[in-house]
Amino acid sequence: MSIAEMNFFERMLYILERYGGSFLRGAATTMIIAIVCTFIGCVIGLLVGLIQASDGEKKGNLFKRVLFKIIKVILNCYVEVFRGTPMMLQAAFIFYGMSQLFGINLGMWSAAFIIVSINTGAYMAETVRGGILSVDPGQKEGARAIGMSYVDTMTFVILPQAIRNIMPQIGNNLIINIKDTCVLSIIGTVELFFTFRSISGALYTYFEAATVTMIIYFVLTFTCSRILRWIENKMDGPANFNLATSDTLAFTSGMTSYNEKTGGTH
Repeated sequence: MSIAEMNFFERMLYILERYGGSFLRGAATTMIIAIVCTFIGCVIGLLVGLIQASDGEKKGNLFKRVLFKIIKVILNCYVEVFRGTPMMLQAAFIFYGMSQLFGINLGMWSAAFIIVSINTGAYMAETVRGGILSVDPGQKEGARAIGMSYVDTMTFVILPQAIRNIMPQIGNNLIINIKDTCVLSIIGTVELFFTFRSISGALYTYFEAATVTMIIYFVLTFTCSRILRWIENKMDGPANFNLATSDTLAFTSGMTSYNEKTGGTH
């Protein structure tokens, strides 16, 4: 039986039987790029967001203030440019521009990692900045009042709360990156969408191949969203906390006594 004589479901099964391995390899490439670039993008966004949320241009001598202001302007330009232009055009600009302007020929993997990472970093920078500003200013003032340095205040007081606040957006960026890796097909990256185009073009079964590809994308994004939701719930901790105390005269209902010798509670 030729493929033209098959019905819709038979063609889908034929595509899966013949090209299932290609779909799996494409999906694996998509997930590797999305996960790695989301992580790198979060690191970039954290660094840029910390600088954007800092008031360093108001402190120090004139040279330091001017230098810090210039750095913030450059980072703001980076964020606005990469948030304000399509990633498909960014991919073409970086991949072909690096070759023409600087003679640097990027490979498939290096180009994909660079493009998606810096795009994700631009979005995460604003997310981190918003997460830091969402923390009650009294937290920072209280930490500084008890003698904590700026670095310690950000590391142990502000950032743990900010990261919890931005966890949903980190998850959203991962889901977006899983889908948006399809734009990398413009530079020849063999990910899931590139696989779909190749198979549908070879068999002229666009609807069936698109259906299979959409199902795979949905499985990937749904699975990641459930895992991220579980991580968010774990970060929330228990609904109620007991107060540990070593004061034997304190009202102990709902409290846990602290054992100073063993460093534990009971």
